[in-house]
Amino acid sequence: MNRIAAKLGLFSLGVIGSASAWAGVASLPFKPSPVPGGVAVVAVAGKEAPPKVTYRGEPVLTRKGDRGWVAVVGIPLSAKAGQDTIEVDGRPVPFTIKPKQYPEQRVKLKNQRQVTPSEEDEARIAKEQLLMGPAWKAWPEGLTASLNLRQPTPGSLTASFGMRRIFNGVPRSPHSGLDIRSPQGQAVRAPAGGVVVLTGDFFYSGNAVFVAHGEGVVSLLCHLSKITVKEGQKVQAGDLLGEVGMTGRATGPHLHWSLSLNNARVDPRLFL
Repeated sequence: MNRIAAKLGLFSLGVIGSASAWAGVASLPFKPSPVPGGVAVVAVAGKEAPPKVTYRGEPVLTRKGDRGWVAVVGIPLSAKAGQDTIEVDGRPVPFTIKPKQYPEQRVKLKNQRQVTPSEEDEARIAKEQLLMGPAWKAWPEGLTASLNLRQPTPGSLTASFGMRRIFNGVPRSPHSGLDIRSPQGQAVRAPAGGVVVLTGDFFYSGNAVFVAHGEGVVSLLCHLSKITVKEGQKVQAGDLLGEVGMTGRATGPHLHWSLSLNNARVDPRLFL
């Protein structure tokens, strides 16, 4: 697998307003949900140049609407309800995260190593995390994220995003993606245009494809039975990426889709 050359773009910014900024941005095809695992839309004063904003050290995409600029902020599942801040020209600007309670999911796995990895497995996982890190932060030059995504494969959507997962009685981190129930071998397609920044066979994710859609928006499609794209390949919305499978930590064939904004995993359903 190749190393990723991910260029992180930073914009320049102004002062905030409130979530009512949504009303002035007709180009945003989703409704904000400022909860852990959701997306906040924060109004920011600015002129013609794109504003510059960061959140927890990561660059955040911005959009211009009828009433000025807004920042579209991905909120990690680990965030606490209450006041948080984005950085505007190096100074903190507050916004509010609302509480959200996610359900619990208990899963029985036959392979105990996928619950409690061996030392060899742990070493592999650590290497894979280092490899995946730049993919989650990818910000390819010249790409503008549409934020209008399509479901990457047909099937019923589960309520799995954000679930606190317990494998064979052992608590693990919340589920940071959306599962789509689909048959083995069904086509998996790009939810939006972008660039393939990483592919590989990973311990937990199995066969996986990372697509950078632009401006820090990244999709991970995993547990695939087959990968049909290569790193560096440009794709359009609907292009074939691979086929549904059950590789990695999976109890049956399905597609796992993670969506990331500013290196925070958010619920993909917000953008469908």
